[in-house]
Amino acid sequence: MDLNTIETVIRPRARADLPDWRAGDACLAGGTWLFSEPQPEMRRLVDLTALGWPSHTVAAEGLTLAATCTIAQLDRLELPPDWIAASLFGQCCRALLGSFKIWNVATVGGNLCMALPAGPMIALAAALEATCTIWAPDGTERHLPAADFVVGPQRNALRPGEILRSLFLPAAALARRAAFRRISLSPNGRSGALLIGTRGSGGAFALTVTASTRRPLRLAFATLPDPDTLHRALADAIPDDLWYDDVHGTPDWRCHMTVHLAQEIRAALADEVSA
Repeated sequence: MDLNTIETVIRPRARADLPDWRAGDACLAGGTWLFSEPQPEMRRLVDLTALGWPSHTVAAEGLTLAATCTIAQLDRLELPPDWIAASLFGQCCRALLGSFKIWNVATVGGNLCMALPAGPMIALAAALEATCTIWAPDGTERHLPAADFVVGPQRNALRPGEILRSLFLPAAALARRAAFRRISLSPNGRSGALLIGTRGSGGAFALTVTASTRRPLRLAFATLPDPDTLHRALADAIPDDLWYDDVHGTPDWRCHMTVHLAQEIRAALADEVSA
């Protein structure tokens, strides 16, 4: 899609080069959504890829992903073998259902900022307790749990002029066992429910619910809940108006499948507390 209202494209090389934010501005990373439909209100693009952020950094404390890390780069990461939850990376990448051309330009940060309920990078970040680093226009930065970054369909927590810089995934979360479940109405359809469960060596269990709800939810338990407790916890955490409703699934179906997949995850992790 040609964006014929764009008057200027700015390619900053450093944070100091970022322009003062004004109406009609948009950040450009992969641009896979931006160029998919007309954007008549936009006048200026700020190309974040020109900043040259490294796609990722591995440290003893955990993994940092640049907001401009592409899906293809994420899928190819080689990580410490004890970070066994990294198996989720490939599963979440494939939940995007994009061609290799999309994978090579679509970004982790763009998927979060777009804030679609089915965004698989949202599920990955929330399940692994990622923290978002956000650049403010005044030169400061703030930090926000990824689970709180998406506040509703196509609504995120960024304030005017703010930029998502990176995500930090702690090593402790990456070292947990994980189980992934996803369903859609058709083989290549958008996710109708995408759930991720994790369990630590001490037995603590967490369940992240996305795609079926309007925003991500993460339920944490000190020990593995029994099936009835898990069912009640889901019912208490997700009121009727939080179930998402669109052509990819009705609220009743999403609710049913969420409970079903949650119980599958619970069963899969029930006997997997390693020595």
